[in-house]
Amino acid sequence: MESTGTVLRELRGAQKTAKGVSLYSRYVNRPAGRIFAAAAWRLRMTPNQVTLTSALFTFSGLAVVALARPGWGTAVLVYAALAVGFALDSADGQLARLTGRGGPDGEWLDHVVDCAKMILVHTVVLIAFHRFFALQGDGWLLLPLGFLFVAVLTFCAGLLREQLGRAAVRTAAAPAASAAAAAPVSRLRAVALLPADYGVFCLVFLLLGDETAFRAGYAVLAAVHALFLVAFLAKWFRELRALRPD
Repeated sequence: MESTGTVLRELRGAQKTAKGVSLYSRYVNRPAGRIFAAAAWRLRMTPNQVTLTSALFTFSGLAVVALARPGWGTAVLVYAALAVGFALDSADGQLARLTGRGGPDGEWLDHVVDCAKMILVHTVVLIAFHRFFALQGDGWLLLPLGFLFVAVLTFCAGLLREQLGRAAVRTAAAPAASAAAAAPVSRLRAVALLPADYGVFCLVFLLLGDETAFRAGYAVLAAVHALFLVAFLAKWFRELRALRPD
């Protein structure tokens, strides 16, 4: 069996492109995922088992938000569970590329878990607002619903952009699609994408010990994500329009 160091080097050489990835995912989450992927390899886990382990950490952390009264201890526990779950979400794909055991079933399972996570993370905030927070009005309950709408639309539109872009590669528009994929990685874009990164979003749960701070941080992120949605929709529409055959 190869050493862990050798496996880590192989994982570093099998990373996905950094294009369209924020600095957090590139320099924090992916490296953490490599460590988890190497550990999973030594434990002879399959990529799908890593995906389910990621779901276990994430959903456990979200259950705490919905069921436990907010506090600083709760905040650290929730953030740790979500951060580990996110790193494991990176590890499953890295392990699949390392072992060659990826497939449509694994990709499907990964997307199902991502979709469930995206829905639940705002649902549990809504529940926590209703059960534990001293809100100035019921209007605050609309905030998680609005954030959920933005998250679902971004997820679905981005997934469709990815799938339709792949389909375009198999058409006469392939040269244009290949040229777009070959564009250089922008450090400025990687910085700009930080507020839209799920790992950065998880940091807001460290504010659960202070209701006012959490509501303010969550509201700011909701507004930022809404702005990103508008920008992403315009960008993805232009990209797909450019791939239409003449």
